[in-house]
Amino acid sequence: METRELEYFLAVADELHFGRAAVRLSIAQPALSKAIRRIESRLGVALFVRSSRHVELTPAGTALREHGRHALNAVGAAVRHAQEAGGAGRARHLRLVLKPGGDGGLLSGILAAYAEQRDARHVDIRFSGPADRADFLLDGRADVGLLYAPFDPLDGLAHERLYTEDRVVIVPDGHRLTGLAAVHMADLEGETMPVWKGTSKDEGAGSGPEVADVVQMLHMITASRMIGVLPRSLVPPVAPGVVCLTVVDAPPSHLVIAWNEQDRRPLVASFVAAALAATRPSPAP
Repeated sequence: METRELEYFLAVADELHFGRAAVRLSIAQPALSKAIRRIESRLGVALFVRSSRHVELTPAGTALREHGRHALNAVGAAVRHAQEAGGAGRARHLRLVLKPGGDGGLLSGILAAYAEQRDARHVDIRFSGPADRADFLLDGRADVGLLYAPFDPLDGLAHERLYTEDRVVIVPDGHRLTGLAAVHMADLEGETMPVWKGTSKDEGAGSGPEVADVVQMLHMITASRMIGVLPRSLVPPVAPGVVCLTVVDAPPSHLVIAWNEQDRRPLVASFVAAALAATRPSPAP
């Protein structure tokens, strides 16, 4: 398979909709459909189950999505490392990826600590979608990233923990949970949760409407369409119409600084060291 064909397949596998995938790829939908049929013919397996209203992955498609993404990331990393080895890709800036508001209030301190490093460079901040920060690091679009574990996949990434916090559930005012003295994970069973854009329902991401960010999720919660569970630092000032409750037995959320495990450049190591120094308390005298 060509890398372009892998990109076509992965776009459809992510969107589970040929029209949206075609828009994402900036190609015509008939051309995309023809390319997918050509891939299936060459592999001798069906990758998608199609109907007039629904597209889903077959077991073969699920396998290709997992391994194909790793293959595409490896190609991108190979190109980047070759350029750096030859001097063409020697970075002048350091690229940091995070989700909007996803720094736990630590970013300004980290940047200040990094600016004091002797080899500090300008930091380009790049904002990701709700679920693709790891891809930025694996395919070379970013050098370091602020990710949330266990929500973000860390396969292929090295990481250091910066901050640990509890999780809260956001519900519409008057919801049955608002009457509980304490909220537990078992109390959330059967509730409608959001599907974050870039994930799919078969990945356990939720069963409700798709949302692209916390603002959209809050609108849907206010309209009593769902509830949502988030790390506490990701919750904005709670608007009228919703209530924020601590989930007392939810596993903690960890904010981590992450980078490609194959990336051993001093540029990256210097930023990671600064992030750790800025977020860990000084030892007692």
